[in-house]
Amino acid sequence: MLEEFTRQILSGEQEQIKTEDVLFLLDADLEMLCRSADRIRKHFCKDHGDLCTIINGKSGKCSEDCRFCAQSSHHRTHAEDYAFLPAEEILKDCRMQERKGIHRYSVVTAGKSLEGEDFSRALKAYRVMSEQCSVSFCASHGFLSYDAFLDLKRNGVTRYHCNLETSRRFFSEICTTHTYDDKIANIERAKKAGLEICSGGIIGMGETEEDRLSLALELAGLGVDSIPVNVLTPIKGTPLEGRRRLKEEEILRTVAVFRLLNPKAEIRLAAGRNLMKDCGREAFCSGANGAITGDMLTTSGNRVEDDRKMFLQLGFSLT
Repeated sequence: MLEEFTRQILSGEQEQIKTEDVLFLLDADLEMLCRSADRIRKHFCKDHGDLCTIINGKSGKCSEDCRFCAQSSHHRTHAEDYAFLPAEEILKDCRMQERKGIHRYSVVTAGKSLEGEDFSRALKAYRVMSEQCSVSFCASHGFLSYDAFLDLKRNGVTRYHCNLETSRRFFSEICTTHTYDDKIANIERAKKAGLEICSGGIIGMGETEEDRLSLALELAGLGVDSIPVNVLTPIKGTPLEGRRRLKEEEILRTVAVFRLLNPKAEIRLAAGRNLMKDCGREAFCSGANGAITGDMLTTSGNRVEDDRKMFLQLGFSLT
């Protein structure tokens, strides 16, 4: 069944897929599944690897109650709290990351939205970076209006990040201050403004394997360009601090399934990768072709230099 499904994807026969049609992927032999995913990655995405690094542009005091997040004002954590960083500080970091060899630079801010003076500062930062750096820019500023998305694009942003986080069924278990449809509407506004979309989720929050499958299909329906796969790193002070860590096999299966159901997207390993064997090396032979490199928002990450070396050893091109 897996071989025939893979053949259909490679030939373009599979378009609209229903959950019940792909439940077999959850029981398929893992080695065969990963091999099929890598085959599809090579066919549609070739051997290009994509490295993105992020900066926490505004931290803490978020009004939303996402149960996984250290920056939520609803939880008691030790996350830093500061206003939007000066454009000069962001530019300095972007230049440093560009010298290390990243492809994409993303400014992420805490909060339901970015408005007023903070948004003006963000536009200035993107404008200055666009003038002085040659990397691509991604923005992650919560829920924005269509006009705000147009402003971002006019100032050099090419991609917008808005994670769905999990399946529609499970979403209310991890957030109650906004809805799944709020997320989707935000993504649609960004797409309408001409921005590429980066949207994925977090696995290991207590969801089922079917929830992960549902998320992969939801992202396929939205036609997103980049899918970050985050593995929950339980943070003390959040409601999910006691969650068990996923086994490596569960992560690899998720990566492979996401590739099979999103054959042309960048499948990007993000938070939690440093907990995997060899920093997730096997996942890049199982369908993944991108990574968030450097430190995460509130947890440590992987060194850009080490990630570049790993990608090149695996035969990826980083030009």
